[in-house]
Amino acid sequence: MRSHRRPRLLAPFLLVPLMAGCFASGGGDDSGSGGKDGDGDGARLRVALAFPPAEKLSPYGADATLLSRLGVTEGLTALDANGSAAPALAESWRRDGEKTWEFTLRDATFQDGGDVTPAEVAASLTRATEAKPAPAALAGVTLDAEASGDRVVRITTAEPDPVLPLRLSSPSLAILSKGAYAKSDRVDPVGHATGPFELTEVNGATSASLDRFDDYWGGRAQASGIDARFIADGTARANALRTGELDIAEAVPVAQAASLDKETRRDTATTRTTSLLLNASSGTFKDAGLRAAARGALDTSVFAEDVYEGYADPAAGVYGPAVTWAEGKRTAPVGRAAAKEAGGATVNLATYDNRPELPEVAQVVKQQLEKAGFTVKLTVREYSRLEGDALDGKFDAFVLARNTLLDTGDPVAVLASDYTCDGGFNIAQLCDKGVDRAVAGAEKIADTAKRQDAAMAAEARILGSDAVVPLVHQRIITGVADSVQGVVLDPYERALVGTGTRR
Repeated sequence: MRSHRRPRLLAPFLLVPLMAGCFASGGGDDSGSGGKDGDGDGARLRVALAFPPAEKLSPYGADATLLSRLGVTEGLTALDANGSAAPALAESWRRDGEKTWEFTLRDATFQDGGDVTPAEVAASLTRATEAKPAPAALAGVTLDAEASGDRVVRITTAEPDPVLPLRLSSPSLAILSKGAYAKSDRVDPVGHATGPFELTEVNGATSASLDRFDDYWGGRAQASGIDARFIADGTARANALRTGELDIAEAVPVAQAASLDKETRRDTATTRTTSLLLNASSGTFKDAGLRAAARGALDTSVFAEDVYEGYADPAAGVYGPAVTWAEGKRTAPVGRAAAKEAGGATVNLATYDNRPELPEVAQVVKQQLEKAGFTVKLTVREYSRLEGDALDGKFDAFVLARNTLLDTGDPVAVLASDYTCDGGFNIAQLCDKGVDRAVAGAEKIADTAKRQDAAMAAEARILGSDAVVPLVHQRIITGVADSVQGVVLDPYERALVGTGTRR
């Protein structure tokens, strides 16, 4: 169904990180960034990432977040600690009419030595608009970028886009030099980005080497480079940190947390929610009454304390406590159907094992549904082997960990992509006119507070459909060696290593 949907390999489960102040600065939670005149000769950092490159480091898909987490790429804007757009390669911006924005660039240099000019920025954004499939941040958006003078980029959208500065903070809209596009078959970020660390070598799905980029506009990084390893097994990551082979290990499994010293583990509330998605267009859960029965059968209180051992918060809705404004604006679900008897109805439930807690979550869901009278078959695979089937609606139910603000930082964007008829990541297969109207209305609102109100009104309709049952809001555990300072613990999961990260 809806074959145009954009594959989002790994995006639902890429990992964490809170920065003091603005995430754009590349600083950390323990220290500031290295100044341009500082010694900047710190040791190389040994970092373990949980997910390997899946798309040849294309900036337009899930690998975009790998690049931003390692400090390789950046966009015109970034997200600050409050979820607002903050300066990055653009030092300021202004709106010129309903459809046009002007972004004034700071003095910056590409890693291949060229200047970051309006023409280069416009060309890079144009390439992103032409990508197939399009980056998630551009879903439903048509834009045109052009140089305007020595320092200004003018961006015009086909329809008014009140959150364009937020949208441009997406890792998938990172700015690259023209050298990145020299190969016809793919975009190559190696040596063509603007961040504080430059990729020098990528060894497939095994490891990558990065050197400090000394001409970074934000000051020289305090670490001289990064030796990154891709280690899918969470126990192996924790063991390598414990034995001194690593300085930083992301996404330490809950089951391994107790094996690390208290000073070594950092848990961060994130904007990621684990939910049960019910296929609203075909199979058992096409019946709203059976969706209501499934929702009623789930005791969600057990997930935070039992499965996540306290490293999570009980689910309240699509948005969790890391979205600090949401709870005060949340309203009751709208339009819920009356629950029917399960009557042995068959449910094909699926999840992935890249995040080790998810199979356990799915097992608990299976048990609770069976207790309510459903017949449940559980499928667990690596995410890349499930994604296509999930997007095509081949499962009745799917346990998914989803970062609600990863793609754009805009709370409305995840509702549009995940729960509208033409949404590009609509695993729930939900197509409800009331939901579509509510989301479309929210997308038009420029005022921040009013947009948030409209997002919560749309959430109430989505929850009322019972196509999604939020289970838990995740806290992510990052393993950090005692000798390391300045790790970036970002709730939006876009950053991990900054200019101030050192050992």
